[in-house]
Amino acid sequence: MKNENKIIDGKLIAETIKDNITKEIFNILPNHPSLAIILVGNKPDSEIYVSLKEREAKKVGIDTHLYRLDSKVEEKELLEVIDFLNKDKAIDAILLQLPLPEKINADKIINAIDPLKDADGFHPHHPDYIISPVIAAADFIVKNYKAKGRACIFYRSEVFGQGLKKHFELLGFEVDLLAVSEKDDPRINKSLKNNLSLISSKADVVVSALGLPHFLDKNYFKAGALVIDIGITKEGSFVFGDVDFDEVIDKVQALTPVPGGIGPMTIAFLFKNVWEIFKHH
Repeated sequence: MKNENKIIDGKLIAETIKDNITKEIFNILPNHPSLAIILVGNKPDSEIYVSLKEREAKKVGIDTHLYRLDSKVEEKELLEVIDFLNKDKAIDAILLQLPLPEKINADKIINAIDPLKDADGFHPHHPDYIISPVIAAADFIVKNYKAKGRACIFYRSEVFGQGLKKHFELLGFEVDLLAVSEKDDPRINKSLKNNLSLISSKADVVVSALGLPHFLDKNYFKAGALVIDIGITKEGSFVFGDVDFDEVIDKVQALTPVPGGIGPMTIAFLFKNVWEIFKHH
C-alpha cells in the first residue's frame, strides 16, 4: 500500500480530462474536430503513440486522419504534405509525430505547420491557448506535488528538451539538460553513466524521454525525488519506461509508471488542444 501511494495514476487523470472534452463535443454534434497525424517511418514507440491517439480520439469524438510516410521521405515531400494540410479547411489540427529521421530538420518542419493548427504547441508562434501536451502533463504533476528546486531532463529531441527547460524555468526551477544520443548508450558507457547520475542525483524532479528501457536505476535519484518517465520502449508484447520501476519506487517521492503514467495524460492534453483549436476556428 505504501508503494501504491507513490504511483501517479495517469489513466485516472486522463479520463477526467477526456470526460470533460467528450461532454463539450457532444454538445456541438454533428460537428467533430478533426486531427491530421503525420507519421514518418515505423519506429515502434512512435507506432504505439499514434495507435493510442487514434483509438482514444475516436472515444472522445475527434476524427483522425493518418498520413504515413516512409522513413526515406525527402524533406521537400514532407513540407508539401504539411502545406496541403495547412490549406485544408476540413483539418482543424495537425500533429507531427516526433522524432523525425536524423536527415530531416525537425525545426524547419515544425515551423512549416500553421501555428493555429499546431496541436503539439511546438511552433514558436503558437497561440497562448495551446500548450505542448507533454509540458502540460509535466506541469500538472509538478504543481500537484508542489515540487520546487532543481529539475533534471534527459532527452533526445532538442525541441522537447528546450521546450520543457523553458517551462520549468518559468516555474522557478534551476534546470539541467542532459542530451543522450542514440549512438552513445550510457548503459554500456560506464563513464558516461557516472557523469549523468552525478547530475541527476541532485535534482528534485527528474524527467526522462530517452526510450532506453530500465536505464535509470536508483543511483540516478536522490531520496524523495519526483520522477516523470516519458520514455517508452516496446519489447515483444511488453512496454517499458526509462526508469527501473522496481528498484526506484522505494527511494523516490512519486513516479509515473509505464504504461499508465504520462502517456495517457499527454494524449488527453493533446485532445484538449485539438478542442481549443476547433473552438477558435
